Amino acid sequence: MDIARHIALIDELCFRPFPAEHGPSDGDTAGPGHFTAVLESSHGLRDGDQGERAVTVEQYEKYRDALHERLASRWGETEPWNLQTVLLRTELEEIPEPWAALSARARLAYVWEAEGTGRWVAVAVADRDETDEVRLLAVVTQEAPP
Repeated sequence: MDIARHIALIDELCFRPFPAEHGPSDGDTAGPGHFTAVLESSHGLRDGDQGERAVTVEQYEKYRDALHERLASRWGETEPWNLQTVLLRTELEEIPEPWAALSARARLAYVWEAEGTGRWVAVAVADRDETDEVRLLAVVTQEAPP
């Protein structure tokens, strides 16, 4: 993992104009008011060995935690945000994007308000779908967490 490159991308997304419509953006996804960037991906682990998947999830959680350390020194310490609660709420109410999609993909995120940008930043490991790749994600949005 190149932590400096990931931090630089998060910084760039905090100032890049949001697209007018939903769609891919440089291999990632974007929509009005948000970006979701794949920082790391476990290409080829879709239907792979569950032991190998567990090792990858553990490694990506370490990467997420390393990003948390760097971003917390900038924007303040935050507690992990349990996305299971958000996922359960999607059954009862409309949760705005990108939070609904993030809760469907990840179990836990670290979230900050990026000072001076009017944007929120989240880092998470997308591992809910065991038939899909494991991904380390960064989300940048103007939508406050629900």
